[in-house]
Amino acid sequence: MEIINTIGRRKTSIARVYVKPGKGTIVVNDRELASYFTSEIHQTTVKQALTLAKVEGSYDVTVNVEGGGNKGQAEAIRLGIARALVTINAENRAPLKKEGLLTRDSRMVERKKPGRRKARRRFQFSKR
Repeated sequence: MEIINTIGRRKTSIARVYVKPGKGTIVVNDRELASYFTSEIHQTTVKQALTLAKVEGSYDVTVNVEGGGNKGQAEAIRLGIARALVTINAENRAPLKKEGLLTRDSRMVERKKPGRRKARRRFQFSKR
């Protein structure tokens, strides 16, 4: 089996994911998973698709991710891994879809409007 290449997006993060058979190492931007994502929650998020498909130690994952913050990047990687696992084996689709890992979360930050402090927040009103 060759390298499976997929993409995952979340907010402004874009993750290019490469999955191949191996020992279960996850490398993000040329760093180990634990050194890139220091938070245990983000590490669990990245591994969630592998855990649900019950293939945690059988694939090496290499990721190039850019844009956004830690949470957005972790969820973008999760989507990319889930898509790759479905490409490898179609039987993985049902458990991953049930948990909502194959759906691209399309929520983005609303743009700032003119005459406002933020997207919706107005300046403080003063009657006098």
